[in-house]
Amino acid sequence: MPTADAEPDMNRGTAAAAPASLNQPPGERAVSVLWSFGKCLGALLPVYLAGYYGFSISVILFGLMIYMGWKHSRLEKVMRLKSAVYLLENERVFTSEKVFRTNRNLPPWVNFPDVEKVEWLNKIVQQAWPFVGQYLEKLLVETVAPAIRTSSFHLQTLSFTKVNLGDKALKVVGVKAHTEQDKRQVMLDLYLSYAGDVEINVEIKRYFCKAGVKGIQLHGNLRVILEPLIGDVPLVGAITMFFIRRPKLDINWTGLTNLLDIPGLNSISDTMIMDAIASHLVLPNRLTVPLVADLHVAQLRSPLPRGVVRIHLLEAEELTAKDTVIRGLIDGKSDPYAVLRVGTQIFTSHHVDSNLNPQWREMYEVIVHEVPGQELELEVFDKDPDQDDFLGRVKVDLDIVKKARVVDDWFNLKDVPSGNVHLRLEWLSLLSSADRLSEVIQTNQNLTSKTADPPSAAILAVYLDQAYELPMRKGNKDPSPMVQISIQDTTKESKTCYGTNSPVWEDAFTFFIQDPRKQDIDIQVKDDDRALSLGSLTIPLTRLLATHELTMDQWFQLENSGSASRIYIKLVLRVLWLSEDATPTTPSPRPSDSGSGTGHGGITSELNPMGPGGLDKPEPARPQHTTPDPDFASEGVLRIHLVEAQNLIAKDNFMGGMVKGKSDPYVKIRVSGITFRSHTIKENLNPIWNELYEVILTQLPGQEIQFELFDKDIDQDDFLGRFKLNLRDIITAHFIDTWYTLNDVKSGRVHLVLEWLPRVSDLPRLEQILQYQSQKSYQNKVVPSTAVLFVYVERAHGLPLKKSGKEPKVGAEIILKSVSYRTKICERSTSPRWDEAFYFLVRDPRDETLTVKLSHSWGQALGSLTLPLREVLVEPGLVLDRWLTLDGALPESQILLRATLKILDTQLALCRKAPGDEGNDGSGEEIIPNWDPSHLDLRYRGGFPIGSDNANTAGQVKLTIGYSMGENRLFITVHACRALAACSKDGADPYVSFILLPDKKATTKRRTATKKRDLNPEFSERFDFDFSLEESMQRRLDLSVKNSVSFMSRERELIGKLLLDLDQIDLKTGVTQWYDLVAEAN
Repeated sequence: MPTADAEPDMNRGTAAAAPASLNQPPGERAVSVLWSFGKCLGALLPVYLAGYYGFSISVILFGLMIYMGWKHSRLEKVMRLKSAVYLLENERVFTSEKVFRTNRNLPPWVNFPDVEKVEWLNKIVQQAWPFVGQYLEKLLVETVAPAIRTSSFHLQTLSFTKVNLGDKALKVVGVKAHTEQDKRQVMLDLYLSYAGDVEINVEIKRYFCKAGVKGIQLHGNLRVILEPLIGDVPLVGAITMFFIRRPKLDINWTGLTNLLDIPGLNSISDTMIMDAIASHLVLPNRLTVPLVADLHVAQLRSPLPRGVVRIHLLEAEELTAKDTVIRGLIDGKSDPYAVLRVGTQIFTSHHVDSNLNPQWREMYEVIVHEVPGQELELEVFDKDPDQDDFLGRVKVDLDIVKKARVVDDWFNLKDVPSGNVHLRLEWLSLLSSADRLSEVIQTNQNLTSKTADPPSAAILAVYLDQAYELPMRKGNKDPSPMVQISIQDTTKESKTCYGTNSPVWEDAFTFFIQDPRKQDIDIQVKDDDRALSLGSLTIPLTRLLATHELTMDQWFQLENSGSASRIYIKLVLRVLWLSEDATPTTPSPRPSDSGSGTGHGGITSELNPMGPGGLDKPEPARPQHTTPDPDFASEGVLRIHLVEAQNLIAKDNFMGGMVKGKSDPYVKIRVSGITFRSHTIKENLNPIWNELYEVILTQLPGQEIQFELFDKDIDQDDFLGRFKLNLRDIITAHFIDTWYTLNDVKSGRVHLVLEWLPRVSDLPRLEQILQYQSQKSYQNKVVPSTAVLFVYVERAHGLPLKKSGKEPKVGAEIILKSVSYRTKICERSTSPRWDEAFYFLVRDPRDETLTVKLSHSWGQALGSLTLPLREVLVEPGLVLDRWLTLDGALPESQILLRATLKILDTQLALCRKAPGDEGNDGSGEEIIPNWDPSHLDLRYRGGFPIGSDNANTAGQVKLTIGYSMGENRLFITVHACRALAACSKDGADPYVSFILLPDKKATTKRRTATKKRDLNPEFSERFDFDFSLEESMQRRLDLSVKNSVSFMSRERELIGKLLLDLDQIDLKTGVTQWYDLVAEAN
């Protein structure tokens, strides 16, 4: 910055420059004179040409105005950039000297105590910034530039002449961690600020074109979500990033792109770039980076919304008059309209002509993805033929709407002298049950608004995962599939997967549904040219209404497609419910004061006791029922019965292994961060544990159960094998009783009984289950649970004060037998609100009691509640939801909670013969349900080997057998084998060979490739046969899985066989499933 001290230096510099110019050679002085004369001539040339061709002087003035405007805008942008750089360089001095004068420029960590300063992170970024610049330069020069050159003939000479990220690094001025949200995720808000001296220049030599960027400013709030949290490295399943609101962007262009700094164009260019960023990184768009396999990326990228806000734009009053007459001497009117924005969802009302007190009476519905964070932004404008005039704005935090359920009030418009707007905001919760659907539809029919769309009764989330074996294009070429999903008049398209007939889209879409009883989903799979149809599917939404939790997650067979063509889709329907305890629907009166000056839009009753509009409002009545999250009571219970193991490896050898010993085996089971350990069985290679474990789990994508066996030793325990199970497969099968082969060891298998317990509210089933459980005993003394209790603690009211007379900081402890949980501690209040949920496993709900203790910071007791669970058993649907009086407190002290009891039904109790049943021989024999593993998803195969419960089974083979009517061919696809029997200490070298009987000349004999040392090989080989359908049905498949051995080897060659009559299969549809292999002894 120039100072007075610099003036002598400048004068000396000028004096020194004069002699230097005199010492120039005569030729250089002549060129300098000619160049000055040329510039003068160039400046006068437009004036001469305008006069020569008879143009008006206004043309010259217009051009001069454009140039001066561009120059002025250019100087302002350079000054803003210099100011930002100066502020960053002198941050400490600026903060210490000026922070107490104004809080306008304070960083978020100063304004908000829960925002933390992370200077250590900024130092790391600053240290690594030059290397980030090197990576960016390498990326642009070696990757981006060649891609651009090959994309167009006109850009073949494009090159980056300079890439410099500068010295000013990105800064994180504050971090806020949200710990009150879902316990299965970590949510961070990063307040980013970047005022960089970046310089990137681009040149296209063919057209002598140079352009570039010199300086960028970016300021915004980036939310980072780490979910799901898993009990294995790297502890986090995926990282999701997005901007809650559009960040502020300012770009300083250079070269030919200087034209973008012309007034009007500069805002357009920055807006276009901001729109491109918003399409990827501003809600509802998210950037998701998976860190582990088998994650539903589409569900992470587009999770179910937090809720829906129904916005009623009712009216406005005392707006500013913008259409004045005679330069404002006579006040006129305005033609107001409103623009509403939530994230990328934008709505514009109709305009009302010549009215300062307009009435719109319009209704809009917006999806809320993140609270806290998202806001409703409303701006009012005056409609004009040229540029619309600004009439004010207001912002409302949607987190406050969620807590209040209904906000019906007048809001003062900000940044204008006067004006108020009347809004009614309703928070619609998402219900996973269709019990209240008819009531919602009936209520919506009574709503009237000027908008074309009627109120929605539900929202539908469509997760498009993948397709399998789509038909080929002409010439047997792979298609490039895309999907069109339509509901009534709304159609949305997926991305295109090029050159594959088994595409993976992982896209998500959301639709508003007016009446799911009458609407259908139409799905069209097409080639990228939209002309060739690859298949179609129609799903009535009534099918969803009949499913558990209104969810379908499965493969669907495509119509008008190939016999094996199918598509995997997850459909989630949620009913939109307005809480019954919401505030009255009648709108509050408008403010008596117009609220001149800068208004207080967005301030609600939680921040202002006088109400959002500044009025004294009566205290709303207490709600009579709880309003838990839609995911409340959605957890399930997994029961693991560790039965026995066989053929374990002997680790306790003697004399250097010359004398074989035994092992002392035990099992470690890890699931969802919980570890169970069995007891140790001494000196046994075929141990029997008979132990039971139960765990409450949330259905998260990619969750696995890990089993590890060890030999107990004095020093370090020896490894005996491991295997993993996918929770998704267990939930789909509900019940599994089978042997699992141990991986990473030569031999050994484990017998497990796994059951995902259905949760019912059928009270008569409780007695049957209790009777069955009483007859069971396990080695680890575990008594099986008969129910699971879900407790939602919402709020308390009328609690006593502390002994000192101050309001308490209240926490609640919930206890059931030896299990206890604690809520968060609320700020000082006699009416605290927690909104927290807990769950307990219940052995016998007839004898157990739930206890809730309230205290001040876990010290002074403030009251307690004792709730016998038998009181929940007499409630309708086994749900108790009301205010309950506290003991040891004031007479008016109460707590509002919900206790939901779900009985854990078990197939073993269902299949057990009751004494006295007809046909019972009195033996009390149990009928164990068989498990058919054919339902397993192709995407999750190979995750674990599954054996059969038949001791003579030598493993399984997975086949697809079908008949192609279009090609008149029989096809057999050998996918994989699993749990094959080992033929030597190194396992086996398996291959599959088969023949279609009768075949005297062995013309139908086929075999796959050989897989070395693999007991779970994958082949994925297809074989075609030119048979008619009738001839195919007369054939018999004779299949053998063999071990590839040499001529002199003594190893066993045949592993297992399969004989299958093809007339037992629906060849037209095609069947894919696992088949048991019969051992050689049979």
